Amino acid sequence: MEDEMKGQILLILSLLFCFVISFTTPIVVDSYERYHFCSNASTYTPDSAYGANLQALLSALSDAADTTTTGFYNSTAGDSSSPSDQVHGLFLCRGDVSPDPCLECVSTTITEIQKLCPEQREAIIWDDHCTLWYSNQSRSAFSNNPDAVAEIYNRQDIKASTKTEFKKVLGETLRDVANRAATSQSAGKKFATKEASFGTANQKLYTLAQCTPDLSISACNSCLADAISELSVCCEGKRGARILTPLYNVRYEIYPFYYLNAARSPPASAVPPPPNSPNSPGNEGSKRKRTIIIATITSGSAMLLAIGVLFYRSRRKRREKDKENSQEVQLIGLAGGMVDQSYSINTDQTKSSDFPTIQLDLILAATAHFFDENKLGEGGFGPVYKGTLPNGREIAVKRLSRTSHQGLQEFKNEVTLIARLQHKNLVKLLGCCLEGNESLLIYEYMPNKSLDVWLFDSSKSVELDWKMRIFIISGIARGILYLHEDSRLRIIHRDLKPSNILLDNEMNPKISDFGMARIFGGNQNQANTKRVAGTYGYMAPEYAMEGLFSVKSDVFSFGVLLLEIISGKKNTDFHLSANGHNLLTFAWELWLKGQALELVDPLLAHSSDLTEVLKCIHIGLLCVQKDPTVRPIMSSVVVMLASNNMALPQPTEPTFYVGQLVLRSTQPTSSANEASLSNISPR
Repeated sequence: MEDEMKGQILLILSLLFCFVISFTTPIVVDSYERYHFCSNASTYTPDSAYGANLQALLSALSDAADTTTTGFYNSTAGDSSSPSDQVHGLFLCRGDVSPDPCLECVSTTITEIQKLCPEQREAIIWDDHCTLWYSNQSRSAFSNNPDAVAEIYNRQDIKASTKTEFKKVLGETLRDVANRAATSQSAGKKFATKEASFGTANQKLYTLAQCTPDLSISACNSCLADAISELSVCCEGKRGARILTPLYNVRYEIYPFYYLNAARSPPASAVPPPPNSPNSPGNEGSKRKRTIIIATITSGSAMLLAIGVLFYRSRRKRREKDKENSQEVQLIGLAGGMVDQSYSINTDQTKSSDFPTIQLDLILAATAHFFDENKLGEGGFGPVYKGTLPNGREIAVKRLSRTSHQGLQEFKNEVTLIARLQHKNLVKLLGCCLEGNESLLIYEYMPNKSLDVWLFDSSKSVELDWKMRIFIISGIARGILYLHEDSRLRIIHRDLKPSNILLDNEMNPKISDFGMARIFGGNQNQANTKRVAGTYGYMAPEYAMEGLFSVKSDVFSFGVLLLEIISGKKNTDFHLSANGHNLLTFAWELWLKGQALELVDPLLAHSSDLTEVLKCIHIGLLCVQKDPTVRPIMSSVVVMLASNNMALPQPTEPTFYVGQLVLRSTQPTSSANEASLSNISPR
């Protein structure tokens, strides 16, 4: 123990020496940082029509940057008769940047983005001085891409003594600067900056807001309001933060990061940047450097005294820390080594679960301290509560049950996985909270709850006409396709069922609950597990009986979902029927007899297209075939659903036994809402 004490004292003295040296030695840091996003959804080759059009577009952007007075230019290259080969793009220079730095920024980012995204059809790069992007999608489609957004914040918090005042001043200042930017007509730019003071020492706050100048006043106002709301969720109490998108951006810092006088360039020391980010390009030659000379330190004896006090306190608290909830100790590693960096970058490029943490007191206030009337439901993870943030945004909060070991594993899985997934048909994870004994996941709130609430409730199912059901079917298929083929990762969900399909206010289906999901890497197509976890009636036979899962396991689950949506009946209800049927065998027998339309929910009698319904039954039976190798992949399913004249292969028989056999052989416990399996030994 004595040797340990001596070693710790020696370490502290060494650190003190380094600390003193750092205050007398110039520190060199980067004055510019760049962040980028490359979509892997679609690629091109340089000799293709798209490649030629991209070069034409970039050349046009470069030429425009040489002559622009507004710092903005957008264009499209390619023939409208071949829209898939067209390239849309623009650049937007920061409103206080003069023409020469604007030209330099555009030229540099054009070069950089082609290195960073050499074959992707969609790419965006944000530099301190400009934003540049191109896409094979229209401007409106790309601007709505949730992946093409970066949330960046300083990891350091405002001092607690000034936090309340800071939040108030920040909110008022951001709203004002956003309004000024939206209504600005100065030099054809929608751009504004504003300074404010807070705290007893009149510390300065610097804010900036900007939209592309061709956005209307109302559109710009709306976009900036959304960005400010996001800042309040992701970055509350932080010393600095920004939201970067293809068409607008908002930023605040407690140092001047823009030119205080747009007519001249500021001195190099006027723009102190944050430390390096893991997403910053590694080309040091392309980065400008700035030297900051730090002031002399105060009395060495006072510093030693302070460190001595801290050392004593840390020794006293060490035993208390060892007793803390082991969940937090395990989960803190999920930050992926980012905890020592000043800035966190939230884009699809993150290699960890590094996304916003939301303070517990904010969640407690939003949910009225997890008031029972705010409870939305409960699953294997724990209860889910509705909440409302101070900005009016509604959220859903998953609260890890303190007695659920399975819930802890699901929590860790969702934190490391879903934060990297963004798609219209996947529920959005807004952040997490790890404070004290609480482990919370915060999602966007889905006002129409889950699909099972509508599908299996006689009063609500009346509202689900065929048009709405096929809309939901197609959305689920696109979400699964994204997981399997279009995201950066290949994800097997493993628990697709109606209760895990949430519906937003426009009835858009969103896949949720990734606690059981698994990542496949490289060319991996199949995996085996001894811990089979899923739900009766939705698991593929090879998974339930042998622990084998693949993309075809999810295809099977989708097939069950599809037949349930068409029939309005639960597959799991059939497992208990006297005649031994399940929904799949019932549908198969009707198909063989040429009576497949008898499967259709009677509520659809007057709203359905019988040809389309029959096609969907056909697709459902193809998805639930016993042999996984003959089931279609999800890209084929999406094409089948969209086509009206495509010849479909004949299905083979589905599994007749998996539901009953698993029931007899495992006797698992059931959750309150569905029969969910865990720890089933494969046969």
